[in-house]
Amino acid sequence: MAEAQALGMDTTKKFIKEFKTYREDLKKPYRAEPDVVDQLAKETYQRLTEEVRASHILVSLAADAFPADTLAAYQKIADIRKRILTGEDFEKLARELSEDPSAKYNGGDLGYFTAMQMVYPFEQAAYQTTSGQVSPIVRTRFGYHLIKVIDKKPARGEVEVSHILLRTENDKNGKAKNTILEIYEQLKAGRAWADLCKEYSEDASTKDVGGKLRPFGVGALASVPEFERMAFALKNPGDVSDPFQSAIGWHLVKLENKIPLPAYTELEASLKKRVARDERMQISQQALSAKRKKSMGFVDEEQVKKEFFALADSSLNRGKWQFAGNPMLLEKKIAHLQGKDVYVRDLVKFISINQAPNGMIPKSYIEQLYTTFVDEAMSDLEEEQLKSDKPEFKNLLTEYREGILFFEIMEREVWNKASADTLGQRAYYQSHREKYQAKDRVDARIFTATEKNLIDEFKKKVERGDTLSDGFLKRFKSVQPFRKYEKGESKIVDKVSLVVGLHETQVENTYYLVEVQQLVAPGLKTFEEARASIITDYQAELEKVWLEKLRKKYPVSVSSKGKKMVLAELIKK
Repeated sequence: MAEAQALGMDTTKKFIKEFKTYREDLKKPYRAEPDVVDQLAKETYQRLTEEVRASHILVSLAADAFPADTLAAYQKIADIRKRILTGEDFEKLARELSEDPSAKYNGGDLGYFTAMQMVYPFEQAAYQTTSGQVSPIVRTRFGYHLIKVIDKKPARGEVEVSHILLRTENDKNGKAKNTILEIYEQLKAGRAWADLCKEYSEDASTKDVGGKLRPFGVGALASVPEFERMAFALKNPGDVSDPFQSAIGWHLVKLENKIPLPAYTELEASLKKRVARDERMQISQQALSAKRKKSMGFVDEEQVKKEFFALADSSLNRGKWQFAGNPMLLEKKIAHLQGKDVYVRDLVKFISINQAPNGMIPKSYIEQLYTTFVDEAMSDLEEEQLKSDKPEFKNLLTEYREGILFFEIMEREVWNKASADTLGQRAYYQSHREKYQAKDRVDARIFTATEKNLIDEFKKKVERGDTLSDGFLKRFKSVQPFRKYEKGESKIVDKVSLVVGLHETQVENTYYLVEVQQLVAPGLKTFEEARASIITDYQAELEKVWLEKLRKKYPVSVSSKGKKMVLAELIKK
């Protein structure tokens, strides 16, 4: 590994990124904190077993709002909460003050919902608030919320329904209502649902398949609450609703199936994928980071941090930012961890390596880079503590580091050279011609088919002297071009007679036709024929020469005393 380090291979971006991934994976078993994805998946499943009905009041606020705007929005929502707690009606205040446009007509009522249908902070507050109570102030990416939980009940899973829809957007004379009543009467008289759906329904995507919709759960059709409410109210498969109206038209709904929530083991894999991409993952990781900061005695130097962040400019968007502040700032402490001061110069070095083109506001991007920098500083400190407390971790980390470097330097000094150095390959071939002598061979090509009749058709075309068109040849699963085969190089060719002509063979349900063009006498393989073997042999030669150079450059001495001790320990085991 000394040569890899001398070449600076342990400082490249590629090595640093790969080794960092291994380091983080190796640390996981030594951390006391639970697996975040596993924990969130279980929490999400538990919430999926329960439905919540809630109302809310929103004071809108952009995620990157200025402090003054944030304070004003918070003061407004705080004043509303005080009015609610002193007895004013939540619904009335939602209609008057909420900045969610729908609150004007629904009083803030969101209906029933379950996990992963609201942004995570909102979901968290709703599930943690008791029925009949109002939550504390909640901040999401939309602004500040107050949530009043109206009801909680066991989840009803999903329903699968069929429907007949008559749209009312252009129905000025009320014709749709009369038609849906007429359809309902025909249905009660015994006419088939599928026939009525095909004749009358105005949902073009479902009318020809009996109006069947995909299964859906509570909250999935929040924009059409009447439809969702009616679908879940039906009791037995085959039951049909009375005609009802929604914002989009008149409906009839037939229950096809009720689907209960599957067991956790069935949903575990998909839930873990979903939570790993969800906002809850980021928020949970931020909470863990805050916890780690506290345990490691992390403290920001706020004034230095403010002075440094003021240097953020549009060059960050191009990933081309360079430090242009007072040089004295570089030597100032920007943060402190247990027994370790972190300097601005460390942060500048980190940004120069890790910045990349982005579409963020420069101030937000430099804050993001600083957060990542702090996390890595804590990770480095944690790693040093683990190395001291857990020798097996240190040994494993060293093994992984050396393994990555070994692969990198072998690829650079041996493997890539052997593959790319055509002149070297040819020189090796000329000086080792005796290694590339061939025995009896055949010049042949192989046709592969899944049906025997294609092989028969091919043979008939050859017998008639027909031209084998490209279209015909494409019907084969594969056609391998003519090449020279020596015994042992192809199991398919080995199964047929070494005679010029067409030969059939079969392996399980696959059929082969081997066309032998000519027999080839023993002799020297051409460079092209032997190239795969030449590269392998040339690679071994390069490795041998390179290792010999390294032995001379880095001589190794073995302690006889140490050797005896190691052997004695191995014998004991």
